[in-house]
Amino acid sequence: MDIQALKQRFGIIGNDAQLNRALEKAVMVAPTDISVLVTGESGVGKENIPKIIHNLSHRKHAKYIAVNCGAIPEGTIDSELFGHEKGSFTGAVGARQGYFEEADGGTIFLDEVGELPLTTQVRLLRVLENGEFIKVGSSKVQKADVRIVAATNLNMSEAIKKGKFREDLYYRLSTIEIEMPPLRNRKGDIHLLFRKFASDFAQKYKMPAIQLTEEAVQMLNRYHFPGNIRQLRNIAEQLSVVEKDRLITGQILKEYLPHYESQLPSIVSGKKSEFDYQAEREMMYNVLLELRKELDEVKKVTVDLIHGNSNISNTIPDIYNPKVDHTEKYIDVKNHTIHNDEEADDYYEDIDEGQSTQKTIEEHEIQMIKNSLAKHKGKRKLAAKELGISERTLYRKIKEYKL
Repeated sequence: MDIQALKQRFGIIGNDAQLNRALEKAVMVAPTDISVLVTGESGVGKENIPKIIHNLSHRKHAKYIAVNCGAIPEGTIDSELFGHEKGSFTGAVGARQGYFEEADGGTIFLDEVGELPLTTQVRLLRVLENGEFIKVGSSKVQKADVRIVAATNLNMSEAIKKGKFREDLYYRLSTIEIEMPPLRNRKGDIHLLFRKFASDFAQKYKMPAIQLTEEAVQMLNRYHFPGNIRQLRNIAEQLSVVEKDRLITGQILKEYLPHYESQLPSIVSGKKSEFDYQAEREMMYNVLLELRKELDEVKKVTVDLIHGNSNISNTIPDIYNPKVDHTEKYIDVKNHTIHNDEEADDYYEDIDEGQSTQKTIEEHEIQMIKNSLAKHKGKRKLAAKELGISERTLYRKIKEYKL
């Protein structure tokens, strides 16, 4: 099927290459019964992919059921998906069909599949492997011919590492993986989508459509859009309803873009975001660690050279080797030059002073980490946020300093 015709049929706006690739993959897998996992951030439009797959498949005349796994309480999710027998739990006044039984012959879309409890994941794996399931409170095995398309905004590799998602289930779900790009990566599509939303709300609220000045368009393209397409649609609706002036300037638009200044690069905004400071801290820590290593190496090499350590005399250039007679004592290590004994003494004092300074920095860093952990009662996530470093970096430093 032609991609442009597909977009028109399903109301998809945009010409981004990543978006087109995702749609092409959906068209290719639709005629099969292969399980598909749709990945991408929240609000990128993942729900369009299973609709396309179902409508272009041989199951298009059967039921299509979309289930938000994250919105169903853990205690009732098994009953919702697989059904239950009368009296199987408190409140089960009658038998009930689950979504898999209802969708027999059709397609089930499991949105936010990463939120499923581990016990439910075991049941789902059985359905994927042989099409079998058992109702809650029953011992009878039932069959269901269902195509499963799942979606998640989680990093599945991390979820598997943390034991929150079964690895075998992940591989069964992701026979084909389709990634939907975030809106910030679709610069050419942002204004197109905004105009479409503005037109829709103009019709809905029976008023002229809002338009953006060139400055406002540029601001929109620079914005990070953590909420993706859903956030853009929300902004277009707010502007359409609240603003009397139908021409939206950059100054007006900025009021509807949360944290706009902090999400710009510092060279543009004149301010630094929390991310910028975090990156700088990480870099500073790494530089200090490397500096300490280099100072240790410099001191070791220079001391060995002066004392004529035989272990290194054969591995260093003659210019560094004290056994080689030179008219001028000359040492050049890590870009430091020493010409005589008096300068050498000063050089060693500088090294000791540098190590002392480094030690002070390290002690200060240890104390900061201890204080933050104590303040947040050992909760590393909160401590890392206060210190402005990643949780992984904090864990590494706790291990390094044996805290």
